[in-house]
Amino acid sequence: MVAYSFKAMFAPQVSALTKRHTVRADRKRHARPGEPVQLYQGMRTIHCRKLVDPDPICSQVRSIEIAVSDLMPVAIVSIAIEGIPLHREEIELFCRADGFAPSCVRGFWLLGDTARENMGLFWLHHHGVGRFEGKLIEWEPA
Repeated sequence: MVAYSFKAMFAPQVSALTKRHTVRADRKRHARPGEPVQLYQGMRTIHCRKLVDPDPICSQVRSIEIAVSDLMPVAIVSIAIEGIPLHREEIELFCRADGFAPSCVRGFWLLGDTARENMGLFWLHHHGVGRFEGKLIEWEPA
């Protein structure tokens, strides 16, 4: 079984199962389709709490590339899943599904007018400029 930890800003969305995927860097082992995933906030801290019970089931693991630039107001230059680039509208929908809708991040430090802007600010802050290659892990309720 594989566990993933989420920042506090995503916890309500993960708990409500409105956020059903996560983007992660490559690591030794990610969840595999068909196996349960444990979803936490604050893992490895005294404030750790499980967000979903029963554990959801991994439905897909796909490759993802995200290009980020500080030269654009939205910062997210492009997103490609399994090598297929998303169109402008699809990028906004992906960013919303990933938890960055303005209505979901109010009260946190993200202040963009669109989900794409918020995700761009988050990625610039946590990953910097450049191209990120990793995995898109998706799940469904048990």
